[in-house]
Amino acid sequence: MALRWLIYGAYGYSGKLIAHQAKKRGYQPILAGRNEDSLEPVARHLNFQYKAFSLDSIDEVKKQLEDVDLVINCAGPFSQTAVPLIQACIDTKTHYLDITGEIDIFEYAHSMDKAAREAGIVICPGVGFDVIPTDCIAARLNAQMPEAEHLALGFDSGSRMSRGTAKTSIERLGRGGAARINGQITDVPHAWHSRWIDFGNGEKCAMTIPWGDVSTAYYTTEIPNIEVYIPASPRLVKKMRRMNWFRWVFNWKWVQAKLKKKLESQPAGPEEKERKDNPTYVWGEISDVKGNKKSMRVKVKNGYSLTAEGAVELAVHTLSQKQSGGFYTPSRLYGAKLLDQFTIQ
Repeated sequence: MALRWLIYGAYGYSGKLIAHQAKKRGYQPILAGRNEDSLEPVARHLNFQYKAFSLDSIDEVKKQLEDVDLVINCAGPFSQTAVPLIQACIDTKTHYLDITGEIDIFEYAHSMDKAAREAGIVICPGVGFDVIPTDCIAARLNAQMPEAEHLALGFDSGSRMSRGTAKTSIERLGRGGAARINGQITDVPHAWHSRWIDFGNGEKCAMTIPWGDVSTAYYTTEIPNIEVYIPASPRLVKKMRRMNWFRWVFNWKWVQAKLKKKLESQPAGPEEKERKDNPTYVWGEISDVKGNKKSMRVKVKNGYSLTAEGAVELAVHTLSQKQSGGFYTPSRLYGAKLLDQFTIQ
């Protein structure tokens, strides 16, 4: 079958990785983005077709998607791009995937479940490192303990953030952390909880962060209490907790703009060698009201490499398999076996 799909934001760091992965696997997606000067060289290098268009007009976006069966949105921050693309995809009956890690976008996508079902399209955000491995671990742990009440997830990697990921993180600073408590997503302080965790490479101090699974893992498992952790030294935990006293400052637009501007001088993201040398350790722990616990640890490819491979795999899967319309998490769309493609022994 002819796979007519489009990568929006194809000249960004992750967008390029996904486009190259598609080329490697023999596919020819259309590349797209707002800036033609940035887009054209990438398309020419890969010998792909391209479309330059902004998301300012829904009617224009719909026009550009008329001959497209699926979109992978790689243009962050997704707070600015996901809503117009999802709305246009519903109207044009185009499947929508993205690589967001933003909780609000997962929640918005879930709110469009009914519209997606009526349109007969898949909406599946988080088809990259946010949140494929953690989502699959959540699904596997839940299968072992269906009556669980608490789920903790986490990951550890020595890899640097991409510039885009760092910019998205800045947008969240003013709100603090997030956790799911009794079924509801709740804003909590930075470093709300801390504990010692062996992610798979030795025990480390860790703290809670507002990761996407606070949203998605609930729709995968229906577990009402969910937290996500990353390693953080005791000193950093204290620093983050002190920051709670003035975190509101980071809501000021000029402060965010200044912090984002500082990132422009940094590399777009880790180079290939750094990705190969820095796998990711992913951990999960589930428990019930009686205190019974089960845990799981896996080592997977670097998060950015996993994003490139995962996004292409789920795009092809969505187009080649008959799917009922609606909102999906990665493990519900593909199955938790998706994790096995990225596991390193």
